[in-house]
Amino acid sequence: MEINYIELLALIFGVLSVWFNSREVVWGWPTGIAGTILSGLLFWDVKLYADLILHVFYVVFGFYGWYEWLYGGKQQQALKVTRTPHQLLVGLLLLGVVGLVCFGYFFDKYTDADLPYWDAFTTSFSFVGTYMLARKKLENWLLWIVVDTVAAGIYLYKELYLLSLLYFLYLGLAAYGFMNWRKTLRSLAQE
Repeated sequence: MEINYIELLALIFGVLSVWFNSREVVWGWPTGIAGTILSGLLFWDVKLYADLILHVFYVVFGFYGWYEWLYGGKQQQALKVTRTPHQLLVGLLLLGVVGLVCFGYFFDKYTDADLPYWDAFTTSFSFVGTYMLARKKLENWLLWIVVDTVAAGIYLYKELYLLSLLYFLYLGLAAYGFMNWRKTLRSLAQE
């Protein structure tokens, strides 16, 4: 197996990003931006266009999340971990389904995309998860567990072995992030 160094660097920056985010360290955002740019180059090459669009969004939204974590809380202070209100969570999940159908249909009918609906699933729900992460909503980690599982399978199928490994690592980090943020939320409730 020949090593793709762009894929390797994307893996390193990606793991660092999720590790930092799971620990509520703001450096998760700039390392995520770097890894995202590298991953985007790979998706163009293997014709996973919905993932490519997602990674353009990640770069833009990376700057939003970075700002929000620094200044998005009350009185422009750092955000604190909170739960997602039920009505907002339902609305976000419905947006994810709408995105899945729209992206999947578009890439299936109008491009040479491979796995258009699976690719659209990870893309659409990653938009939702990224928004929730930027707003420090606890449930973002549960969504990432599902998205990372599907993405790891897609990348394994496309023979992007390091990216598949990355998403299996993300899966473990998402579980860790959920436990860590839940502990943070409990300690905030005791204040």
